[in-house]
Amino acid sequence: MKICCIGAGYVGGPTMSMIAHKCPDIQVTVVDINEERIAAWNSENLPIYEKGLDELVTAARGRNLFFTTEVDQSIAEADIIFMSVNTPTKTYGTGAGKASDLKYIELCARKIAEVSTSDKIVVEKSTLPVRTAETIRTILDNCPSNVNFEVLSNPEFLAEGTAIEDLLAPDRVLIGGAETPGGQAAIQTLVEVYARWVPREKILTTNVWSSELSKLTANAFLAQRISSINAISALCEATEANVDEVAAAIGTDSRIGSKFLKSSIGFGGSCFQKDVYNLVYLCEHYGLKEVAEYWEQVIKMNDYQRSRFVKRIVQTLFNTVAGKKIAILGFAFKKDTNDTRESSAISICQDLLEEQAEVHIYDPKVSKAQICADLGIQENHPLVHVAQTAEEACDSAHALAVLTEWDEFKDLNYKSIYEKMLKPAFVFDGRNILDLEALKNIGFITHGVGRS
Repeated sequence: MKICCIGAGYVGGPTMSMIAHKCPDIQVTVVDINEERIAAWNSENLPIYEKGLDELVTAARGRNLFFTTEVDQSIAEADIIFMSVNTPTKTYGTGAGKASDLKYIELCARKIAEVSTSDKIVVEKSTLPVRTAETIRTILDNCPSNVNFEVLSNPEFLAEGTAIEDLLAPDRVLIGGAETPGGQAAIQTLVEVYARWVPREKILTTNVWSSELSKLTANAFLAQRISSINAISALCEATEANVDEVAAAIGTDSRIGSKFLKSSIGFGGSCFQKDVYNLVYLCEHYGLKEVAEYWEQVIKMNDYQRSRFVKRIVQTLFNTVAGKKIAILGFAFKKDTNDTRESSAISICQDLLEEQAEVHIYDPKVSKAQICADLGIQENHPLVHVAQTAEEACDSAHALAVLTEWDEFKDLNYKSIYEKMLKPAFVFDGRNILDLEALKNIGFITHGVGRS
């Protein structure tokens, strides 16, 4: 068997590396037209950071795992083709700001139809709106050769920072296909691949439409929980309750559970906001106005939490941060990844720059070039400085703000940092990971999210 994955990004690279690792008899080829990205996958400096990924790639690369820009040949030779390309939110035309932009998916489908000369299973791995498989099948059915295609939906449920763990021991693998003999046979073929290491009871099969919608729904529900606890954090601050204690209390209820009840400056990443907006657009498309408004409020609450955090910084620093140095600890959207897509740090830093603050940013995995690109500035911007260490960022600062929950931020020498900061020295813990009482004892004036 030969597998080809179109797209060497955050999903395609790790997923194919795990399949190659667990299925040494299957040839796995990852293709991408981005030569720089493919070169990175073939080097010692992989384009993405995930714990354990280096070891997986190193063990399988050149044996049965290959990264190449030879798109046509890789597609033509494959038995199974995973479509794992970017599906960003549209920035133009109908559905701008909410609908998924499917131009890359369409280009993939057309390329598959163009070069295929043998029957293939085409797998949607990208997060897609429900009924997208219908569009893909329409394109494939117009293949110039007499080739049979079966289209499956196999959404990813990876959490960045723990992607390798999630691939190794997933909560579930979801595979959706047509309720026809051919569709069911294709499902079984893909089931057999995952069953090499995933228990059969964790491999769920559905019709293709349920599979597509399940991915959007899962991310929407998780985003909803974060926005819900963040809404309560604002009330906690107003009433002097502690949001961590509230979350612990309600989390013991078996009907609710404790996961995704960690209050913070909001969710980021490539999936939550995009998928919730996609769900909103689908609801609007089908005339479900009230349902669309309900889900859109999840995004509004996330935006509110970010702007509320900046407002608190400004008000605490005597209603102005103009010309003041603010140390930003963390820029990735979460720890253990270098991904900054939709990171809360971006909007918070942009708002601080609007207030003419001088921001000194440190993140252990995000480059200066990426930070400046995300902020939409030149690398020599006079108000933005990228530090090599947390201590450097905090030196002579008026305040420090923790925006990513990197473990190293818990163990910094805050006594030494305090001595080098301007007084009064302020700490704003946007991820609720610091011991605020200990910091107060040092001399800091502290603020958490939903707690004092």
